[in-house]
Amino acid sequence: MADMRIVYHPAYLEHDTGVHPENRERLVSILKYVEKGGFGEYLKFTRPDRADLELVYRIHDEEYVSRVKAICDGGGGYLDLDTPVSEKSFDVALLAVGGAVRCVDVTCSDGSASFGLLRPPGHHAERDRGMGFCIFNNVAISAEYALENYCRRVAIVDWDVHHGNGTQNAFYDRSDVLFVSIHQSPHYPGTGKLEEVGMGEGEGYTINLPLPSGAGDGTYSLLFDHIVIPVLHEFRPDLILISSGFDAHMDDPLSGIALSVEAYNMMARKLHECAESTGSGLSAVLEGGYDTEIIPKCFINTVVGMNGQDAVERETPAEKKPLESRVREYIEHFKSYWNIV
Repeated sequence: MADMRIVYHPAYLEHDTGVHPENRERLVSILKYVEKGGFGEYLKFTRPDRADLELVYRIHDEEYVSRVKAICDGGGGYLDLDTPVSEKSFDVALLAVGGAVRCVDVTCSDGSASFGLLRPPGHHAERDRGMGFCIFNNVAISAEYALENYCRRVAIVDWDVHHGNGTQNAFYDRSDVLFVSIHQSPHYPGTGKLEEVGMGEGEGYTINLPLPSGAGDGTYSLLFDHIVIPVLHEFRPDLILISSGFDAHMDDPLSGIALSVEAYNMMARKLHECAESTGSGLSAVLEGGYDTEIIPKCFINTVVGMNGQDAVERETPAEKKPLESRVREYIEHFKSYWNIV
């Protein structure tokens, strides 16, 4: 297998959230799994630097960034009811942004696929507020960085079970970033409706594919085959970024979509094949996923899939009939923007 670049820093464990679903054990469980499974020779780890504030300001208001720093300097607190921060959280959040940026550098410089094994996650973070466990929007900032330094077009595929509201809003009126989200609905944060397709120059470049609880592997496969991959081929991005949450798995305590661990390999392999045929780079950053027995298995299936390899971990998928009528509805909705059938 080709080398896979993993961007990680031990300081990610210092973002102290207390008794909370988004905690350090999410990363610890993955690291232990990698060591125990002997994947060290395949997964090449590299450390990022802390992101410069000027880069963060591309996506977030200076006043909001200063407010986060002040709360952390004061010993910690809450950005909202779901988003605790501690004394070190500001610096760790900048390091998380730096991790996403490092992924872009790695992938765009030498063509290697990369995965940012980082926290805190980011796709819910809005321009002027943190929410949903997120402080700064790692994937949005890295997309902006990629456009400024390497790319003309970037695609973001968000398969976290929750809609990436912050990422969507960052690029809602732009055509140089394609945002595709498959997420559970109704569910937190309540955004990501089918009708949210972008505005102005960005109309059609936001693709929301909301699904009911229990959708399962087959529906995701159909959506990739008939919408996600054909649209990516037509858009022809220079870089594909994945907001890789693992909370759509059937055992995750915060969702109900019911994917198997093999679904992540399926999606990653399809994106790998698309990237190969379009000449795109392929990179991912960690978002959600809160069952520490499951997320290491989803992680390894994703990273091997990003290099075109079959699943390492396997399990019997939940018996769910694919939502073919829902997929057809979505094809009809987006065919006025994209050449899909």
